Amino acid sequence: MALMEVHYSSFAMGTNITLNVFVPTPGSSEAITDMNQSRKYDYEHGLPVLYLLHGAYGDAFSWIRYSNIDRYAQDRGIVVVMASAENSFYQDLKYGRKYYTFFTEELPTFIQNVFPVSKDRDKTFVAGFSMGGYGAWYLGLRRPDLFSKAASMSGAIDIAALGANRGENDPFCWENSFYDVLGEDGSLNLAGSKYDPFALYDKAVADGYKPKLYMACGKDDFLYQSNLHVKKVMEDKGADLTYAEGEGAHDWEFWDRYIQDILDWLLTN
Repeated sequence: MALMEVHYSSFAMGTNITLNVFVPTPGSSEAITDMNQSRKYDYEHGLPVLYLLHGAYGDAFSWIRYSNIDRYAQDRGIVVVMASAENSFYQDLKYGRKYYTFFTEELPTFIQNVFPVSKDRDKTFVAGFSMGGYGAWYLGLRRPDLFSKAASMSGAIDIAALGANRGENDPFCWENSFYDVLGEDGSLNLAGSKYDPFALYDKAVADGYKPKLYMACGKDDFLYQSNLHVKKVMEDKGADLTYAEGEGAHDWEFWDRYIQDILDWLLTN
């Protein structure tokens, strides 16, 4: 596995940025391995690629620091791209950086032209946890032409309900991320908007796409009931949804375990 820390000047972000990119390589494990694994690493035609998102307070190094994503990606022959997004919900901020534009326009183009990844939608995925779980569904459903599958763990997917019940100690600046649906009284009109995964799913289907979605949540997670609600709504819509739950909370022990299931799901036709 090659881990590359990339620095470049981003037009969308208006500054120099840092990316972390894992690229699987044949026989790179420190264990004694079968060196005839080149069939997994089809650089000529392009490897599958996962844009892996972090949660609140995280950055491009979160997955490297707290999980075994490098080993999991190496075993499965998939490129993994990690970039920072602050506590933005992966939006184009009113005052700040343009994260939606970056993650859906600039970053995929850059990765496709610099690394041995496929340009095929069927091999392009997005996943994340917590805020990044919302981000994965949001990006995947708003750009179903770009991402074929989107996966969430412990996701803040029901954004309308969460925004309506935000508290004083909330780590997010909701008004900066969702400024164009902000009411004069300070309320957020997220339901049915371009930020609402339920509405985005309906639009994707109307546009002729059949989004493939995954969600997992721990039974002790504070977002567990919210995730059950999302599951019910999406099942009522007839969505192609894979759901998983198990023992665990809103923590890396759960996310490190379930990212393995996600990788297997992504790579299954």
